[in-house]
Amino acid sequence: MKNNLFDRFKPKENKFIQLLHQMSGVIVEASDLIIQCVQASSHEESVEFYKKIKDQERKADSIQNQIFEELNNTFITPFDREDINNMSSTMDDVMDLINSCAKRIMLYNPKVIPQSAVELARFVRESAGYMSLAVEELDTFKKRPAQIKEYTNQLGVVEKKADDVYEHFLIDLFENENDAIEVIKLKDILHELERATDAAEAVGKIIKTVIIKYS
Repeated sequence: MKNNLFDRFKPKENKFIQLLHQMSGVIVEASDLIIQCVQASSHEESVEFYKKIKDQERKADSIQNQIFEELNNTFITPFDREDINNMSSTMDDVMDLINSCAKRIMLYNPKVIPQSAVELARFVRESAGYMSLAVEELDTFKKRPAQIKEYTNQLGVVEKKADDVYEHFLIDLFENENDAIEVIKLKDILHELERATDAAEAVGKIIKTVIIKYS
């Protein structure tokens, strides 16, 4: 009993950062899969990629649950427990949006996936990469704050690029697509990708908050 109580007071810095890094790795893998999903040569192939992405989403949910349990069972955390919870929840949002995009492709079966979807999927992958690098730096950010700030700044840069691509896609879609159903399908599918870059940028903002608090 004493040992269990003592364990709750022991710092678990590496544990939380390891779990966050595991989650970021799952998101990177899912972002690789969504690129392949939007480039699939058939609906059947895109469905298979959706299934793989769904597996990654389940992994992310499991890690999120682990983080929640650790927060409940640990008194001393490497930084504010609310920031840890917000960070993991928002990272999980990125994963959910990637999964949501793939799910919509599976359900809607659009006639054609536009090139803009590929561009947005690549931006999601780029965001996932910077997010993973930023999370990895959480272990040593007090020694190298400039590096982690650069990664979080890049998340904002990528998000703005994704916004531009999505806006131009909408203009082209409304001007040139005559099938109203296809308009709804494609707008919905690509919006999830754009929202994923928004969520990744939000993770970066949470990390910046941590830097300000503890630098």
